[in-house]
Amino acid sequence: MSAAAPRARSAVVKRSLTIAGHRTSVSIEEAFWRRLRALAAKRGRSLGAMIAEIDAARDGANLSSAIRIFILENASQ
Repeated sequence: MSAAAPRARSAVVKRSLTIAGHRTSVSIEEAFWRRLRALAAKRGRSLGAMIAEIDAARDGANLSSAIRIFILENASQ
């Protein structure tokens, strides 16, 4: 792959947000961000509220991984 090759659509995107009053950053692929935004909109929730919900239920798992699992488990919605 050459240095001039376009970025893959699966490139990881890092975003900063506040969860429960604490700043953090989450790095997931753009496709996961799009799906997470769609799930949040469908449920009438903000993206931050959706991530806070995932964060509260993640049971010690890495937040980025917990988001990916959440999306996969809700793929049919």
